[in-house]
Amino acid sequence: EYDGERNPEGERHGRGKARLPNGDTYDGEYDQGFRNGQGTYRFKNGARYIGEYLQNKKHGQGTFFYPDGSKYKGDWVNDQRHGYGEYTYANGDTYTGQWFNHTRHGQGTYVYKDTGSKYVGGWVNGNQKGVAELIHLNHRFKGKFLNGNPIGRGKYVFDVGCEQHGEYIQSEQDREEGEEEEEPTLLVAPTWKASKITEFTLWTPDEENPPSPGEASLGTAAAAEAMEERAAE
Repeated sequence: EYDGERNPEGERHGRGKARLPNGDTYDGEYDQGFRNGQGTYRFKNGARYIGEYLQNKKHGQGTFFYPDGSKYKGDWVNDQRHGYGEYTYANGDTYTGQWFNHTRHGQGTYVYKDTGSKYVGGWVNGNQKGVAELIHLNHRFKGKFLNGNPIGRGKYVFDVGCEQHGEYIQSEQDREEGEEEEEPTLLVAPTWKASKITEFTLWTPDEENPPSPGEASLGTAAAAEAMEERAAE
């Protein structure tokens, strides 16, 4: 069903409203039969998009409201989140930064609602990777990340006025007796090896030492707490 303006050729052109066969609806601008310009598209599942279109595809500035309560506001290219935008997740977390082909990619800031902590730095294909800063309530970690985990050289900066320098070491899990040698070696969480405690410095991660590959996960908050305990000793 369509109710709106048409051009001499009978195509939808100008302002109009349409109900699609699948139950979705569109209210907005058309150009030669295509959704083109500003419009509102309501999905049957409760999702909603308000923004710009180009030849039936989300393109330009727009806001998408998802059925789970999450929301994205920012740039779109060819129906994909692409460019710069802010995503508010269903749990209250937010990501503000660069997107590439519907994925967090480039420089961005992720804020964890439950703790107030935030990650500021690089992203690759949706994962935290590259030089970054993980900021907590009273301390922060500066270093490099790989697959969401700190790796290699870095430092913890404490608000009390000191820093702890060190390195995250990726170790291999000890093989239990009786296991086959042909089985692949399992990786465990990288461990923090402190080297010194200093006053505040302008030290930055050493780009000459790229992060080594690792698939393990690490509870960064727990590691930070451990660092505080060490600093207090």
